Amino acid sequence: MSNIAIIKKDLPSLGQGGGLEKATRRIVDAFQQKGSHVTLLTTGSPSGYRALTCQLKSYFKFRRLIEFDNWCQKTVQSQSFDVILSMDRASLQTHHRAGNGVHAAYLALRQKYEGLLRGWTFPINPLHQTILKLEKATFEDPRLRGIIVNSHLVRRQILEFYSTSPDKIHVVHNGVEWQEMESDFNTAFVSKHQIAKELGLKIDCLNFLFVGHNFQRKGLTPLLYALSHLQNKNFHLSVVGTDKNPNAFRKLCQQLDLSQHVTFFGPQPSLRPFYQVADALVLPSLYDPFANVTVEALAMGLFVITSSTNGGHEVLTKSSGITLETPHSVEELTAALTLALNKTLSSAQTIRSSVQHLDFTGQLGKVCQICC
Repeated sequence: MSNIAIIKKDLPSLGQGGGLEKATRRIVDAFQQKGSHVTLLTTGSPSGYRALTCQLKSYFKFRRLIEFDNWCQKTVQSQSFDVILSMDRASLQTHHRAGNGVHAAYLALRQKYEGLLRGWTFPINPLHQTILKLEKATFEDPRLRGIIVNSHLVRRQILEFYSTSPDKIHVVHNGVEWQEMESDFNTAFVSKHQIAKELGLKIDCLNFLFVGHNFQRKGLTPLLYALSHLQNKNFHLSVVGTDKNPNAFRKLCQQLDLSQHVTFFGPQPSLRPFYQVADALVLPSLYDPFANVTVEALAMGLFVITSSTNGGHEVLTKSSGITLETPHSVEELTAALTLALNKTLSSAQTIRSSVQHLDFTGQLGKVCQICC
């Protein structure tokens, strides 16, 4: 029986957190089902798992990263683990799942599309510099036996920015609850009117869905401008997620005369009702290693419009979505929006079947096999 340590700094209660937290729980469960003894190294208190918890004392985020990394090094050196899988950037591990992508590549994209004025602070920002230092330690750790990435995009970026053997890098696209979503998928075409009514949405229009935290990075600004350029105004956009300054985007909607066409729902406990009502997911991200909502939307039969800088675009087909070559391009996004069609049972079934091979069972099995 393998003795496995999994490093994940913040792991809130079940049902909370984003895609990386969800993936961590799934991976822990998969190892335990195979009979492995799993210990989480974390700052949280996840129920249902054996965990060693670090009580962070620092106030500044960059100091907390250093403090947690130092604690993890001491902890794994004092234990006998067969496998040390880091889900966050760390200085000591045998395997790493790069769910956070490559921070160096993210900063390069920001400087390219946001300009030098914004980018001049990156070299003196202690948080960015701490992340870059930990990232280099992770990808160039001589003890590292394998790196699991969720897209070919991330693989290319690791090889571009760091001295890492390509033989160590394994691409395993994000999994999805394909089987578990079947009931909700079928319900969408039986109860769409009622679900839409409960959400306060109409169904006699083209329903777009945007999901994400940090609206600017996820591309909400260019999306709003693109929507304002559409000649056919029979559409609605549902915005789900959080941002530090959501009022700025509401104000932009007013300026673009979109207030009647956009609803901000804030964070939601479940995205399923929104998938059931929506016709298309639009996520023109500046950078996403692989946005989970991409494959979730596909599994619910939605057409997907996303950028080439979202690794999730790699699972799109000609019938299931459009990849924007230039992130945040209003012109390219406007053209793509005009090609989105109302969801039908036939089109949704075709789109849903395109990601059947990404069911969590198979994808998690690949992760376990790489590590053990």
